[in-house]
Amino acid sequence: MKSTFVLLLTSCFLIGTARAQEAKSAPAKGPKIVVEPTTFDFGKAVQNKTLQKEFSIRNFGTADLVIENVSTTCGCTAALLADKVVKPGGTTPLRVSLETRTYSGKVERKVLVRSNDPESNLTEVKVEVTVVPAAK
Repeated sequence: MKSTFVLLLTSCFLIGTARAQEAKSAPAKGPKIVVEPTTFDFGKAVQNKTLQKEFSIRNFGTADLVIENVSTTCGCTAALLADKVVKPGGTTPLRVSLETRTYSGKVERKVLVRSNDPESNLTEVKVEVTVVPAAK
């Protein structure tokens, strides 16, 4: 009796796990934005430098992903998008640059990507750096 219960419980668990994996691997209906990576730390950098990082915007959905707007939280940060429309299964680069200017210490900036993804129409990308004075 006890072994039958354990076997039944184990079977239910395995079936539930399989269904959860199946749901995760199925493409989302409509567009689905994923930015990789979502954050990047440049580490330490000296003042008055321009740092650059390329992010990937991917569409894991079943319809075209339309990037409606890309904005930044500061004038020291710029973001350049290669394509405004990403086909299902496709990817496009997002090039982000951050000027260290005369900042000192930890600097954190965000890039905001607005899209037609019905579940996540505003996606944040974060870049950060610790700015140190140039050696004299």
